[in-house]
Amino acid sequence: MTNKTIHIIGGPTASGKSAHAIALAEKLDGVIINADSMQIYDGLPTLTAQPSEQDKTICPHLLYGALHPNEACSAGNWREMVEPLIVKTLEKEKTPIIVGGSGLYIHALTDGLSPIPDIPNNIREKTNARQQELGNPAFFEELKQRDPIMASRLHEDHTARLIRAWEVIEFTGKSLAEWQEIPRLSPPDDWQLDVTLVMPKRETLYERCNQRFITMLNGALEEVKAFNKAKENGDITENSLLNNALGAKPLTAYLNGKIDKESAIDQGQRDTRHYAKRQVTWFRHQIKPNKNVAKISVVS
Repeated sequence: MTNKTIHIIGGPTASGKSAHAIALAEKLDGVIINADSMQIYDGLPTLTAQPSEQDKTICPHLLYGALHPNEACSAGNWREMVEPLIVKTLEKEKTPIIVGGSGLYIHALTDGLSPIPDIPNNIREKTNARQQELGNPAFFEELKQRDPIMASRLHEDHTARLIRAWEVIEFTGKSLAEWQEIPRLSPPDDWQLDVTLVMPKRETLYERCNQRFITMLNGALEEVKAFNKAKENGDITENSLLNNALGAKPLTAYLNGKIDKESAIDQGQRDTRHYAKRQVTWFRHQIKPNKNVAKISVVS
């Protein structure tokens, strides 16, 4: 191993990534750096399965609870934060260990990013509102007029991709197709990325998803209650990305008396399993060797 080796541990939620990372950190004098789009926020540490205080005494953990829920964080924002932390960790002759299930974050590091400016929240909100107002067929027809190149590559059922194409040309005045032609911002050439994907068998993974939701329930309920109170007070906005944390919506429905506790648990477990399934599919197809990724290992 060279002193520029960066370990990346990815995989679905509840797969055991954190335990794997801590074991590796103890072995290699490592620093664990978060690559999870929900764990980067403070406010719901239990619900988002952030490291315990005991875990943090074993080795340093960075970028957990680092942002206020009102702050937007794209894959590009995350990469801007993580690269200096990697450099500092290497300078201290410690081993950077990137851990998380947000595939786009990891992909931003392993494969780089197109240099598309971050889209402001007001543009995103305006674009989403326009799509909902028009519906996909009419929204697609308007996109054809604004950006015929991207429209020719898409289908009117591709809602998320249509919105992405629209918001990029709305904010930058340039087609997403043009941005995608610009060379990606790749990681430094002397970085060697060693990727491990933690991928348990489906039955094991689903059981872990179910069990973890029950285990975190007591602390998570109090967190969700406080989070919703902060929204009522205006301290947290309604469009905070943390609203999408797994389990937040069914637990809110339970706290508001709209569903019973058993239904909230069932829905939270189901949402977690479905998300884990999507993550497995993504990691299997999107993480591939390249000039920076020296090795990809899969463990259960």
